[in-house]
Amino acid sequence: MAITLVNPEGLPEVDAYRQVSIATGTRLVFVAGQVAWDADGATVGEGDLAAQVEQCYLNVGTALAGVGGSFDDVAKLTVYVVDWTPDKMPQLMEGLGRAAAKLGVTAAPPASLLGVAALDVPGHLVEIEATAVLG
Repeated sequence: MAITLVNPEGLPEVDAYRQVSIATGTRLVFVAGQVAWDADGATVGEGDLAAQVEQCYLNVGTALAGVGGSFDDVAKLTVYVVDWTPDKMPQLMEGLGRAAAKLGVTAAPPASLLGVAALDVPGHLVEIEATAVLG
């Protein structure tokens, strides 16, 4: 495995992710921001943040699988949420949990969560991009 996830002593442990990833692989993979589109380009989960988060994570997983990788190779995620407020965290975590169960993953790479005014397609509530390192 090219990625080791750690929580260094002196930093808080966060349930949603690890603070640091150590990459030892040889190929960097940059996955474009994934939105809640299915394979046909139809939006999944209109108005449902949890459903859209789940679809975004599944799309990241599909993109990684397409180049011979998986979530085990993810070094960093960036999550953009429209009109973010802290009260949306349970919905975000619900979608993440459902996607993780479907993908068979438990480790969570470092992540940044950014609130944005809008995304490129009206109705999309979240976009997730990933950086991975493959061995």
